[in-house]
Amino acid sequence: MNKNQYINREISWLRFNERVLQESQDQRVPLIERLRFLGIFSNNLDEFFKVRYATVKRIVQAGKSGKSVLGGEKAKDLLDEITNIVIRQQEKSVQILKQVEQELEQEHIHIINETEIQEHQEDFLKHYFIQNVSPVLMTIILDGLVEFPVLKDTAAYLAVKLVLVDTEGGKEAEGETRYALIEIPKDADRFIVLPREGEKHYIILLDDLIRYSLRSIFNMFTLKEVSAHMIKITRDAELDIDNDLSKSFIEKISTSVEHRKISDPVRFVYDRAIEKDTLAFLKEKMNIHETDSVIPGGRYHNRRDYMGFPSLGREDLMYQKIRPLPIKGLSMEGSLLEDIAKRDYLMYAPYQSFTYVIKFLREAALDPKVRSIKITVYRLANNSQVASALINAVKNGKQVTVQIELQARFDERANIEYAEQLQAEGVRLIFGVPGLKVHSKICVIEREESDGLQRYGFISTGNFNESTARIYTDYTLFTANDPILKELWKVFDFFETTYKIKKYKHLIVSPHYTRQRFERLIRKEMANAAQGKEAYIKIKMNSFTSYDMVDLLYEASNAGVKIQLIIRGICCLIPGIPGMSENIEAISIVDKFLEHPRVFIFANDGDPKVFISSADWMTRNLDYRVEVGVPIYQEDIKQELIDTFEISWNDNVKARIFDAEQKNRYRLNNKPPLRSQFEMYDYYQRKLGLPAGKG
Repeated sequence: MNKNQYINREISWLRFNERVLQESQDQRVPLIERLRFLGIFSNNLDEFFKVRYATVKRIVQAGKSGKSVLGGEKAKDLLDEITNIVIRQQEKSVQILKQVEQELEQEHIHIINETEIQEHQEDFLKHYFIQNVSPVLMTIILDGLVEFPVLKDTAAYLAVKLVLVDTEGGKEAEGETRYALIEIPKDADRFIVLPREGEKHYIILLDDLIRYSLRSIFNMFTLKEVSAHMIKITRDAELDIDNDLSKSFIEKISTSVEHRKISDPVRFVYDRAIEKDTLAFLKEKMNIHETDSVIPGGRYHNRRDYMGFPSLGREDLMYQKIRPLPIKGLSMEGSLLEDIAKRDYLMYAPYQSFTYVIKFLREAALDPKVRSIKITVYRLANNSQVASALINAVKNGKQVTVQIELQARFDERANIEYAEQLQAEGVRLIFGVPGLKVHSKICVIEREESDGLQRYGFISTGNFNESTARIYTDYTLFTANDPILKELWKVFDFFETTYKIKKYKHLIVSPHYTRQRFERLIRKEMANAAQGKEAYIKIKMNSFTSYDMVDLLYEASNAGVKIQLIIRGICCLIPGIPGMSENIEAISIVDKFLEHPRVFIFANDGDPKVFISSADWMTRNLDYRVEVGVPIYQEDIKQELIDTFEISWNDNVKARIFDAEQKNRYRLNNKPPLRSQFEMYDYYQRKLGLPAGKG
């Protein structure tokens, strides 16, 4: 495998997270939102180490080079490269945080530490600590323990050094040193808002309130000195599922999630100001190894909490909330099923209201003519309206079948709880396909009508989650197209009889057909280019890591096919290389909303073929998951998808260019500024005949 042909996927992911970090320093982003992007950057990094770094570490521990699966990189070299990149990014994030805090001060928002507390603020903070923090504080004296305590994955701890006073003989002298750990309570507010003083807001982090209270916490000792520095570890998040046939699948997943709490550490982050003896003590006791990533950081870790930084009523320092728009011609007041029976409709959240999905399910739950509902569930919202509608359907006598993916990473516990709740209410559950995650986003219902059973359904690029639908962009197609819905029914049959591989004329279904269907479409464009016909490929995805598909696009580029890629996250393809990818351009858009759709457009000699799908072009999505893509047959919806792709492609404000240098350069040109996510909202306003206004 030629290293110069591909960008390593782990390095490309880190470059993506750097784009998130760019948002936190972009002056065009509202100030409090910039803090929240710092939180997203930190949260992303936690997940990266739990999953991707842990995977590479396993390759090293197995004594393998991993070059065949790591784009030509040796696994051990890659671990070192990752650590070096992350150290640089962490340093940059600390600098950005300081800059943002300075700008907040200009807006009369002051983030203070324990040394900056004023005398008139002390009573409030002491009372707050006693009432809200002290009762939930977990403090462990480390000296004398037979075993070092198991630190929780990505929890933040204050490593405390206690220098005791030796008062023997009536003289005060330096005594022994002891160490302790204080766990930062997850359920307590990380940001404590003090009483407002005129225009001024004061905020102290929970960490600093604990530092301020150290002598109170350790009042059983006579202290000469006390100091506290933050540390945290990240653990391998891979689930090891046992083969005990006596256990239910729910039990196996639940047990595996519990084991994750004590899995191997893969990253150790510490405050670079920590004393050398304290750091040496911790590393020895925690068995930190050379294959672990050791990252010196700033004073505060778990900056993911900045995602929840308080708004303080300062709407001028946050993105303006948009009002989700209605879908033209699809009334929320009448029957959605009657409207969908006449034509297909496309929903693009969050520009349009996700409430259509809830309304569809609630109408199906109440309609006496509806016989059954089948749906896949990957990630649900807390207090999910989707789950509520499905339970309501059962109570109204409908047959409800839910395929719920218990192995949706980091949502396993939530999905187990939903599975138990749905099962208790009488919903029929399917727990997936052995060896395959079910990542498809599909629903189909059967309704008894005068001319027999009629099916209705929807297919989406994203999860049926009303919370993420406010910040993730995703398409959902509502349809009564019988050939498509018959094939959706086949997908649900496959869940139950996995040894029967179905055939599909319309849908593009993983793991059996996605790769070959897209290969045929790409080769058709190559053949058209050879004949001088119009030939292009336009793709929007989250990630592009399949080396086979990268090679195929290189081949198409050399055949003269013009290729445009919009990839939010990882992209292993290197565009614009003469003789390899000179006909390929690729950009990434990171902005207010998280770009999540998968859209595929093929020129087809002037009669474009357009698809939406749940699948990225990653090996796991192509070969090891159940994914569903759907062709768009209705011309106005086909044009809408082409239009919205073009809006994204023409972004010259938030688009970054993919190239061999991986510098995340913004795409700049002489055209009027076009910020695609704002323009997208205007586009849908114009479709409704409304005056355009920035979202």
